[in-house]
Amino acid sequence: MSVYLTTRKIIKEWTDYNDHMNMAYYVLIFDEAWEAILEKFKMGGSYAKTTKRSTMVVETRTTYNNEVKQDEEVDIFLTHFDHDKKRLHLKCEMYEKKNHTLSATMENLSLYIDLNKRKVIEFEEEKLKIMDDFIKENKSKFNTDNLALSGKLKK
Repeated sequence: MSVYLTTRKIIKEWTDYNDHMNMAYYVLIFDEAWEAILEKFKMGGSYAKTTKRSTMVVETRTTYNNEVKQDEEVDIFLTHFDHDKKRLHLKCEMYEKKNHTLSATMENLSLYIDLNKRKVIEFEEEKLKIMDDFIKENKSKFNTDNLALSGKLKK
C-alpha cells in the first residue's frame, strides 16, 4: 500500500538514444510529484518564496528497475515518509501504469533551510503537527522495507 501522488505521460523530450526515458527525467518526475506533498506541509515553492524557508535534498538513492518508453504512463506513489526536527525522509515508487510494473524508486533525505542565512533550522510547530498528522493518517500505507537512509534521522 502507499499514497498515490500523480500520473505522468512520458514525452519524447524525456527519451534518449536508447529509446527509453533518460535517467534525469525519473528524478524530475519524482521531484515534481513530491512537491505536492511539500505544499501540503507548507514547505513547497509558494511557501519558500514568502517565508524564505525551504527544503533541500542532501542525499538520494534511485533505482531503475524497468524501462519506461515514450507515450507510456507512470503512476507515482509515496511509500514512506518520516521526519525529525530538521530532516525529511521519504521514498517514492514509480509504476508503469498499464502493467503496474515497478519502474523506479527514489529515496531522499532533505534538510529544512532558512534561505536568508542558508543554514539548517528546526521545523516550526505548525509544520511538525501537519507532518505528524499526515504520518498518523497514512502510516498503515507506508512500507519500511529496503530503506537505505532511515538511519540518518535523529529521533
